Amino acid sequence: MRRGLTRIAIGVAMLLAGCGDDAGTPLTIGTNVWPGYEPFYLAQASGLLPGKDVPLIQYPSASEVIRGFANGAISAAAVTLDEALLMSARGLPVKIVLVIDASQGGDAILGQRGLSRIEDLAGRKVGAETSALGAFMLCRAAETHGLDCRRDFTTVNLEASEHEQAFTAGTIDAVVTFEPTRTHLVAQGARVLFDSRAIPNEILDVLVVNTEVLNNRPRQIAALLAAWFAALERIKADPSGTAAVMAQREQLTADEFLQAMTGLHIPGRAENLALLEQPGSVATQAIPNLVRIMAQHGLLPGPVSPDHLIDPAPLRAVAP
Repeated sequence: MRRGLTRIAIGVAMLLAGCGDDAGTPLTIGTNVWPGYEPFYLAQASGLLPGKDVPLIQYPSASEVIRGFANGAISAAAVTLDEALLMSARGLPVKIVLVIDASQGGDAILGQRGLSRIEDLAGRKVGAETSALGAFMLCRAAETHGLDCRRDFTTVNLEASEHEQAFTAGTIDAVVTFEPTRTHLVAQGARVLFDSRAIPNEILDVLVVNTEVLNNRPRQIAALLAAWFAALERIKADPSGTAAVMAQREQLTADEFLQAMTGLHIPGRAENLALLEQPGSVATQAIPNLVRIMAQHGLLPGPVSPDHLIDPAPLRAVAP
């Protein structure tokens, strides 16, 4: 396995160092803190993804990632699918090239002690990133419990980096958050009122790339995807050792990180192709459902076309 990964690393380096329009221009990727994004950082730490060629920039929140993409500071971004739709609806030139993961409990609405149901939040203050996933999650929780997220809750707009402090200080009654903050707060006694297991395959993380970059620098995109799947192979071969590395950025122990990873599913290349290629479930199921819900709740500023949002070609170029 070690020799195989070395060959992959050499192949990735050759792709990144290729000639023509790919040469010499870094492919900058923005993320926020989320366990599902850690394979990118593991790939970099393992030498599979040279940092000078593919810099990874950690932003404090998803909202900041979107702003970084909009102002040209980054060429690609790891975001949730609803955030990708929001970016497209705002006119940003994005293409989805990879399904990073599907949340299966890693995103949650947490309540203070004494609260046990979503209905208990009626009239109370709920912290959330209202321009991103938090707003969608809160509206879906309300919808599944016969409530209206705009009418029944008092929403407090908080960046992800503010969630833990606001909750522990008691300035909010609940928070829409995700790992690793979820693990930190549950350890302090927070109650899970709702999580992404209740809405399967609706909260997906995806990699979006600037359309111009995708068209002009295909070898870099292929190298990035190859490094991603190589990192997944390394995780499979050594789950404990790689968890110890990936847990550090998340400020979790290795055991906590492994537990947090049980709240999401990371698809391999074949499953990714099935999700992205027409008639893949992202275009025919996930996006239409998200568009419907987001439009109903005023979360989309414009139209979104699934046919123009997904490009599986870079994934097809990666050897199985």
